[in-house]
Amino acid sequence: MSSTFFPSPPSILSFTENATTISTLRQSHAHMLKTGLIHDPFSAGCLISSITSLSPPSTHTLSYAHSIFTHLQNPNSYSYNTLIRAYATSPTPETSITMFVDMLFDEIVEPDKYTFTFVLKACSVVKSVSVGKQIHGHVIKLGVDDNVYICNTLIHMYAKGGFFDIARNLLDKMPERDVISWNAILSAYVDNGMMDLVCRVFDEMPERNVESGNFMISGYVKDGLVVEARRVFDGMPVKDVVSWNAIVTGYAHDGQFDEVFSLFEGMRKVGMVPDDYTLVNVLSSCARVSGLSQGEWVHGYIDRNGIKVGGFLATGIVDMYSKCGCIAKALEVFHETLDKNISTWNSMITGLGLHGYGERAIETFYDLLADGFKPNEVTFVSVLSACSRCGLLDEGYRMFELMVHGYGIKPTVQHYGCMVDLLGRFGLLDEAEELAKQVLFDESQVVWESLLGACRNHNDVEMAERVTRKLLELDPHDSAGYVQLSNVRASEGRFSDAIEMRRKMKAQGVSKDPGCSMIEVNGVVHEFLAGEGMVL
Repeated sequence: MSSTFFPSPPSILSFTENATTISTLRQSHAHMLKTGLIHDPFSAGCLISSITSLSPPSTHTLSYAHSIFTHLQNPNSYSYNTLIRAYATSPTPETSITMFVDMLFDEIVEPDKYTFTFVLKACSVVKSVSVGKQIHGHVIKLGVDDNVYICNTLIHMYAKGGFFDIARNLLDKMPERDVISWNAILSAYVDNGMMDLVCRVFDEMPERNVESGNFMISGYVKDGLVVEARRVFDGMPVKDVVSWNAIVTGYAHDGQFDEVFSLFEGMRKVGMVPDDYTLVNVLSSCARVSGLSQGEWVHGYIDRNGIKVGGFLATGIVDMYSKCGCIAKALEVFHETLDKNISTWNSMITGLGLHGYGERAIETFYDLLADGFKPNEVTFVSVLSACSRCGLLDEGYRMFELMVHGYGIKPTVQHYGCMVDLLGRFGLLDEAEELAKQVLFDESQVVWESLLGACRNHNDVEMAERVTRKLLELDPHDSAGYVQLSNVRASEGRFSDAIEMRRKMKAQGVSKDPGCSMIEVNGVVHEFLAGEGMVL
């Protein structure tokens, strides 16, 4: 039905376009139903677009928009495209493809360049190259295969799906290419760790933008090549916050925390505003080196600039204070944070356990449940670790049982490690050994090392011998087995056996890894090594 019969009053359309809540848009919907304006394709499309544009989008809002669409007498291409685009970035991107098929069977509307761009993006998300190829056929059939936006999306779809030759062939045959065309294939190479091809494409690019440099930095960082990443970063004429975050992440992962702090300072000097991701990286670095003064400064920066503390930023602050020894401050931030996520809870439980407040950690776990959160694998690692550190045997049993049978979580090596350590503390070595045997062979080394330490503490030489053989089977060049068994024998006065074990270790070319610690003093990170290069 033509919009001529249903004029669109500017007031209601303006009201709809400026709405920021679902309740306000429901008022618009009610008005359009009452006046018949809902049958005007333009007005209906405006309403659907406003609903799908709400931030953050949700399954509920998408379902509401879709229900309006299904009641339209004559939906236009704009309404179709709006929903196809919204679903492409939703938890159910395959719905975009279904809607595209419905559009093909609609005799009134036809797909346009925007339709293909949105539905091909959905194919990229679900990595359905087979469907993408069929859509590519429609693109060729309709004669829009020279459109730069569609070509860019096709390149991204093929490259994302692993069809690099097709993606590169499309790029080479494009009559008109832009930097986005090159970035589409560059990003796919980075995602797949193909840095040789990344470098080759980067060198070929006739022009680059900030995104091109960001892809390069991310690729190098992923491969642990921080020096190369820094070279690209320094060579970028224009940088955005993503560029800074990428290089900060690289140094943080590489343990170069002084560079993390230096880059954070550099960001502020050039007027680049750090985002939550930046701040979490810096807070994490403070936690790693017990840099309390710097961590407090970052927290102060967050407060001074009115940055909302919630979610993973709150987690970063709680984690920093916990690991820097300020558990009271960590609890203060935790209780003041209204927008907690499961990671925030996990961090607080970990911090309490780390400082010997095992019973308080258990209480916090039950508070988590009372607040309606569902514990995950990390939650149970945190709470089991707290039980282990504080010797809460009964609670440890209870939590392990709850994890497996209450929440159906399959234990990982971390969970088994906590339980083996807890049982070992109480001298329940046989039970600990049975648990250790349940860990997958290639992941079990740390669990057996924990059990070996318990054997030493309880002077069980027979089991220590057995566990050592297991460790050497896992890794003949691991020093833990040799050293721990040598210590067990020495503690029993079997010094000749202990010396023999050290000699065997030396003969095998096995060296004890040097101990390493870092600490921040007056804003400077100092690193200390013990026994570096020593062969025992």
